[in-house]
Amino acid sequence: MFSELFAGGVYFVGIGGVSMSALARLLNAHGVRVRGSDAVEGAFLSVLRREGISVSLGSAETISEDTVVFTGAVDGTHPQVAAARRAGKRLLPRAQLLGLIAEQFPMTISFAGCHGKTTATAMLSHILRGRRPFTCHIGGEDLDLSNFYADGEEIFVTEACEFQRSFLSLKSGIAVVLNIELDHTDCYRSVEELFAAFSAFAGRAESVIVNADDVRARSLPHALSFGLFSGDIRAAGLKSSGERYTFTVTEKGVPLVRVRLAVAGKVHIYNALAAFAAARLLGLAPQEIADGLSSFRGVRRRFEQVDFFHGVPVISDYAHHPREIAAAIQTAQAIAEGTVHVVFQPHTYTRTRDLMDDFVAALKAAESPVIYRTYAAREKFLFSGSAAMLTARLPDACYVQSPDRLWRVLAEKVKPRDLILVLGAGDLDAAVRGMLQKTPSRG
Repeated sequence: MFSELFAGGVYFVGIGGVSMSALARLLNAHGVRVRGSDAVEGAFLSVLRREGISVSLGSAETISEDTVVFTGAVDGTHPQVAAARRAGKRLLPRAQLLGLIAEQFPMTISFAGCHGKTTATAMLSHILRGRRPFTCHIGGEDLDLSNFYADGEEIFVTEACEFQRSFLSLKSGIAVVLNIELDHTDCYRSVEELFAAFSAFAGRAESVIVNADDVRARSLPHALSFGLFSGDIRAAGLKSSGERYTFTVTEKGVPLVRVRLAVAGKVHIYNALAAFAAARLLGLAPQEIADGLSSFRGVRRRFEQVDFFHGVPVISDYAHHPREIAAAIQTAQAIAEGTVHVVFQPHTYTRTRDLMDDFVAALKAAESPVIYRTYAAREKFLFSGSAAMLTARLPDACYVQSPDRLWRVLAEKVKPRDLILVLGAGDLDAAVRGMLQKTPSRG
């Protein structure tokens, strides 16, 4: 399938990323010669090595492959990328490689949106598993399927990321727009600019599914819609047990099937409806879809209970946008018997600066939140968007810079029946897991 397209092999610069490693695994599974490098050791590198993919650390390795793929975090000054350019090799940003891969499948289904695309992509993958030949590329680590799973080549399921307009490299048979809300303010100067990018993404698809409860998404031309309050595919008769919801899916007012979700949080109803709508366009029966949804156990770092600290459960969530933070806190407070201790790590200075009021509003729902040092990602320090500035806007918050200090603060706070909620897309999750392994008092 890909042997002619990448006959000279593919080298990944930044191969340890969740998306890059998934694409490397996909090509390797199709017989393409794949190698790569990354700056630091990571969990996905172990997976790659187990599958026979050679990985090096640093940037000294000579590239012999004809095609070089790189991430948005790597610029033209990277030694390996610069050397590949001088050698006349084919250079592909990650988004362009994803687009090329998608073109090789008869049907591509892509999930776009500022929130929920990883979960919705994984949910549809579980629906298709054992029912249709498919391959998936997930921008997170599904607890069962990981970030890549292949069970045939009829359908390709993928996330479609709006960052740097990456999703404009995709042509979809079915494009699903979950929501459109200002984010990535280093790329988009206004919500109107963001909406224009989503409109262009949808315009490249044969069929479009939208969230009818999202005012911007529903304005896009579409074949099918979903929502709790409006749309073709809806959820009715909601019941909750421990924030895990059961509901009846209706299609144009007709009850179809009862769905039981194994993941906590009301927000997942939207993700499930989005996956349900996509499966309906593929012709799957309602009971098949319901069975697939019930088998979905979640994605790593999406409201994932990782361990205990002094007998108190620790839940980690990737939430890094105000709306995601608010939803995670609401879910945690609904299931906790005591206090929810929120630890939040801001992700990028520009996002924090430009959405500061929204972050403050979301975190005020927490009792004495702890703000961890900013994860800068690709950015340079900006005081107006720093964790210190955010802490100053939250009178009851405290700021910490190190895992050791965080643990001392939490040890003083927690009481029986409390819950610790760790939020953010940066390195806080890894720091917390590392400290948990060293904590003598585990539940």
